[in-house]
Amino acid sequence: MVKAENLNKFYGEYHALKDVSLEIKQGEIVSIVGASGAGKTTLLQILGTLQNPDSGEIIFNDISIKKLSQNQLARFRNEHIGFVFQFHHLLPEFTALENVCLPGYIYTKSKKEVEARAKDLLTFLGLSERLTHKPSELSGGEKQRVAIARALINKPTVVLADEPSGNLDSNNTQELYSLILSLREQYNQTFIIVTHNNELANVSDRILVMKDGAIIEETTSILT
Repeated sequence: MVKAENLNKFYGEYHALKDVSLEIKQGEIVSIVGASGAGKTTLLQILGTLQNPDSGEIIFNDISIKKLSQNQLARFRNEHIGFVFQFHHLLPEFTALENVCLPGYIYTKSKKEVEARAKDLLTFLGLSERLTHKPSELSGGEKQRVAIARALINKPTVVLADEPSGNLDSNNTQELYSLILSLREQYNQTFIIVTHNNELANVSDRILVMKDGAIIEETTSILT
């Protein structure tokens, strides 16, 4: 479903990604681990089309990303890729419901349809009583759940998560594990997760270990 072939990325003379190839199946949860500077976030940003590789190719469901124009790429990203970041990036002036709806409005669906799906997602994530609350009125775990709902609003092909538990306490981190598994079970949702958290990695189906810009090892989760 998601395929990367021989990705390379340079920042000046620094070789950040070195011939990275991978394949992700529908409904799979894959974690990418490794020390800081190993290339994990660079790989995630390239998979999310936020950066371009210097060489190599990314294919989503037989669509070659490098063949898309900038406008086509922006629409493709909105329709097919959901993002979850460590620090949520919720807009402070909008409610939880409004934050979740924003990518759906960009997708040009009807307001009624977008709001109905946003309410369904927030309810599924245990936030039915927090729809009208702004980010300043939400806990860290609640903010992350709103961010996950926002990532899912357009029914993306894949959700890319960059250290999603990095700003959460242990209780909220455990809750995040359960949510990811529930979303896979409920929606057959695909996740690619960059994490330093070994427990979160072990929720995954596969773990890719990166070092010095390359994938050096692939293991199956001990829980699989």
